[in-house]
Amino acid sequence: MKISLTLCSLAVVLSAAAMHAPPAAAHGDVTPQPVDTKSLPQLGEGWRDENPFRGNTEAIRIGSSAFNQNCARCHGIEAISGGIAPDLRKLDRDCMGQKNETKRQDCFKEIDQYFLTSARHGKVRNGAVYMPPFEGTLSQEAMWSIKAYLETRRETK
Repeated sequence: MKISLTLCSLAVVLSAAAMHAPPAAAHGDVTPQPVDTKSLPQLGEGWRDENPFRGNTEAIRIGSSAFNQNCARCHGIEAISGGIAPDLRKLDRDCMGQKNETKRQDCFKEIDQYFLTSARHGKVRNGAVYMPPFEGTLSQEAMWSIKAYLETRRETK
């Protein structure tokens, strides 16, 4: 009798605590932070098909900071995913295995376009926001800087 009364009391306490707990933030519930890209060449109004900052040291530096401010919450510190969101170090893994250079470059271009579309428009499935849209908050320069940073974090395995 004493054990069941204790379990019942515990259940009441836990239920009360759950009712008064703040709601958990949903995946993708993040406020995009603007990124200072003044030190980079400005790309203009038209969106590029390929990353113009690939290998650009300044873009990689900016992209690292921008990733930490805007992406690490879901995609992990230094792009090492904890399983909540895709591991972006593996984003262009299939391209790395291409032996034909033309196919390899076409693959990188396709992944660049996929990345940019995802970053600009976000990810929504069945009405649930998995990733917020960053267009309007992050400039093209900021998005490509993040992609340049991710390319330094590649995992080819």
